[in-house]
Amino acid sequence: MEVPVKKIRHYSSQHQILLVGEGDFSFSLSLASAFGSATNITATSLDSEDELCKKFMDAMDNVSKLKRFGCDVQHEVDVHTMSFDNSLSLRRYDRIIFNFPHAGSRFFGREFSSYAIESHRVLVQGFLENAKEMLKENGEIHITHKTTYPFSDWKIKKLAKAEGLKLVKETKFELSHYPGYTNKRGSGGRRSDDYFPVGECSTLMFIKSHLV
Repeated sequence: MEVPVKKIRHYSSQHQILLVGEGDFSFSLSLASAFGSATNITATSLDSEDELCKKFMDAMDNVSKLKRFGCDVQHEVDVHTMSFDNSLSLRRYDRIIFNFPHAGSRFFGREFSSYAIESHRVLVQGFLENAKEMLKENGEIHITHKTTYPFSDWKIKKLAKAEGLKLVKETKFELSHYPGYTNKRGSGGRRSDDYFPVGECSTLMFIKSHLV
């Protein structure tokens, strides 16, 4: 009997999906809940398990649920080097997702500084450089990002073009599209588990330029 395909927004239960920078893993869990399974999902965070426990009240509960869904959960995955990670490098993905990339808590309240903007750009460029090596032939890289100043000065589209990627779609992002997803600061301090206002933001979708 053929298993029905389940979808949520841009993502399907048929896609092999890699998520990075997952915070409390609630976005991954939102996808898994929609699919009724997570055997097609690899969800990763830069944090170790100990760091997750300290930062996010619900993180390990979310991780436990994901594992019951069959998700491959990995910790201490750095987007700058993930294409060389033995546990990831041999796989190829239909969708690679990075929601609200951010270079660290030291910039909260100082997002307008040129140093902060450049640090964020370095993070995104490192991610794109690695992610493009991990895509299937027709795969897509998705970055959800604020579109207002100073975040617009990250110039993500320009960074992607420099990496041989082409924007194929940009859609408005709404938290309500992903039931159960809670966006967190993840700063490492007392406010790690706090929400942050997403404001105006979009999901940018890129493919390798040679496919166009």
